Amino acid sequence: MSTRSGFLFAAAAMAALAISTPALATQPTTHTGGGCFLATEWQAWKSPSPDVIYVLVGTHDVYRFDLSSGSNQLNEPDVHLSSQVRGSDWICSPLDLQLDVVSTGGIFREPLIVKSITKLTPEEIAAIPPKYRP
Repeated sequence: MSTRSGFLFAAAAMAALAISTPALATQPTTHTGGGCFLATEWQAWKSPSPDVIYVLVGTHDVYRFDLSSGSNQLNEPDVHLSSQVRGSDWICSPLDLQLDVVSTGGIFREPLIVKSITKLTPEEIAAIPPKYRP
């Protein structure tokens, strides 16, 4: 490879990186606060606001899902969450999950975009008002 073509290759690679970097910044963030969980361990959920969902995993772990665009439907009594796991059964980041809020009759379906997943500490779980604990 000549010096000129090597320089052009390096310049093109740097330009591609510069173009893709802003796109990466807008991707959902990964989970924080420890480990992944199996989708089959998801037991229950409750939502204290349109932008937050608390999920009970196993018998005592609670994860907080922060949504980029929430839904007022989360507080309706006749809805459930429909989740489709992408890839394996492990949920480690928002990219592993496709989530919808769906009416019981299936007439209404709204996609939810999870921007972060956080495993709560026992103290954070205790701070959740009882009516919002899953």
